[in-house]
Amino acid sequence: MKISIGNDHAGVDYKQLIQEKLEALGHTVTNYGTNNEDSVDYPDFVHPVAEDVENKKADLGIIICGSGNGANMTANKHQGVRSALCWTEEIAKLAREHNDANILSIPARFVSKDLATEMTTTFVTTGFEGGRHQRRVDKIPAKKHC
Repeated sequence: MKISIGNDHAGVDYKQLIQEKLEALGHTVTNYGTNNEDSVDYPDFVHPVAEDVENKKADLGIIICGSGNGANMTANKHQGVRSALCWTEEIAKLAREHNDANILSIPARFVSKDLATEMTTTFVTTGFEGGRHQRRVDKIPAKKHC
């Protein structure tokens, strides 16, 4: 599977662990994140991940910032992106099963590195259930009203 990953200064250590784990599982990872803890602007590292998912250059994306909120908001501006802010493994699983989420947003300042790695593994190994959930996912994109 092709996975794009991006992070700001709050997620450097998380990104490194997650990238190593994903590559050990045989995934191809494209790293758009910063590699040091100097303050940066998270949208600069999230937009490329969302663009890869939007343009089908990546199957899934992982984004990491301090709260996960800014990264999540940024990613969800892209058409076809369903980014989910997750803080438990169960939420990551449900985001894939019920919402067909294609980007996992991790709040580095609120979850441990172990939990972030577990959520990522769950996210990439869980499939979308479809069925009644597909109907709901189909209603997510905003429609313009005349």
